[in-house]
Amino acid sequence: MDTTNSPATPDTLASDLLRGADAISVYLFGSAAHRRRVYHLVETSRLPVFRLGSMLCARRSVLVEWIGEQERKAVG
Repeated sequence: MDTTNSPATPDTLASDLLRGADAISVYLFGSAAHRRRVYHLVETSRLPVFRLGSMLCARRSVLVEWIGEQERKAVG
């Protein structure tokens, strides 16, 4: 699923965007208490994130694709 070249409308982009380490940790781990894990993954695992100003952001669709790639690497 390659979403990098998909046309994004403001509605789809807004619903796909996670704003802040807390939101990313809730999406990945189910709790904002794991926000330090997000920062650790950014530094060590090349977690696909970007910054809007000083805020760490990620797209849900890109994270799902990245997780799939990690699973394929582990299996193959």
